[in-house]
Amino acid sequence: MQEIAQQMLVWKRHFDSRNVLQKLEELKPKIEDPNLWEKADARELIIEYNELKNEADELTKITNQIDGIQDLIEHDLDYDMLELAYDEATDLRQKMQVIYMNMLFNDPDDVSNCFITVHSGSGGQESEDWARMLWEMYLKYARNYYDVVILDENYTDDGNIKSATMKVSSGKRKYPYGWFKSEVGVHRLVRISPYDKKKQRHTSFASVAVTLEVSDKIDVEIDEKDIKIDTYRASGAGGQHVNKTDSAIRITHIPTGIVVQCQNDRSQHRNKEEAFKMLRSRIFERRTQEMRKEMEAKAGEKKEVTWGSQIRSYVQHPYQMVKDHRTDFEIPNFGKVVLEAEIEGFLVAYLKFII
Repeated sequence: MQEIAQQMLVWKRHFDSRNVLQKLEELKPKIEDPNLWEKADARELIIEYNELKNEADELTKITNQIDGIQDLIEHDLDYDMLELAYDEATDLRQKMQVIYMNMLFNDPDDVSNCFITVHSGSGGQESEDWARMLWEMYLKYARNYYDVVILDENYTDDGNIKSATMKVSSGKRKYPYGWFKSEVGVHRLVRISPYDKKKQRHTSFASVAVTLEVSDKIDVEIDEKDIKIDTYRASGAGGQHVNKTDSAIRITHIPTGIVVQCQNDRSQHRNKEEAFKMLRSRIFERRTQEMRKEMEAKAGEKKEVTWGSQIRSYVQHPYQMVKDHRTDFEIPNFGKVVLEAEIEGFLVAYLKFII
């Protein structure tokens, strides 16, 4: 029971550091403003206030339960009371775990929907096969919790992937961007190649981009003269046609060289609309990255990112291991991670790492 008491104190410190009551006090004058509904962000302010109010009520309730359990622990208890305190602490621990996980999403962008794009690296068939494996891993995981729409899949003739993009939106779980932002970067695979007759070990690379869906309220101007729009026939794995019309859309933003494409819908109009959403998001992300680099340069920091600077290594031979090089979190089972899509440990470790 002493171990439970110590854990109760740890959780309580986490809750105290949340500063929910302080945030509520800061929002209260805005909510009580008689001209609230004349403001463009009135609805968002009310939603934020109500969410914080619900969180504050829940934290208060749990804090009171913690105090009650601690009072029980501090007294001499008979067996029945000890068992009751233990059961209450176990139930409370599960509730606190959920709340603690939500605390990890402290970036306002975490709640946004996002686009996940997988690109094969150099290396032809090897990397394209690895990109397909990564793509299927993310699809399997995302579909367990979110609404997923495949926007584009650029398959090779043998069913592997050059590039593919999905849109992930809130479903059974919130914070799509918050959960997947850890996956941005280069992913490295080491294995015995199924394409090598000599059965030699090969290293393959694929990159993953995760872009938050930019709100319509964020101004990202796109001049018509700066874009090139191409239409083409949507196709699926192995070159099989999805439909017989040129409904797929590819948009190239000439100043930045950003290319987005969408072939999800049979409607060219809807594909174009979704492609423009991706383009706005990519341009916004590019601008944000450039601002960050400028700030780092002024601060005297130099962070070089190269194709070899992988964020995670997946090893299938001569031993099995998947390791994240930022958090040092690892799982000694390649199949469990890649084939069964059990990647949540990596995502949680990253969220804790960046707090």
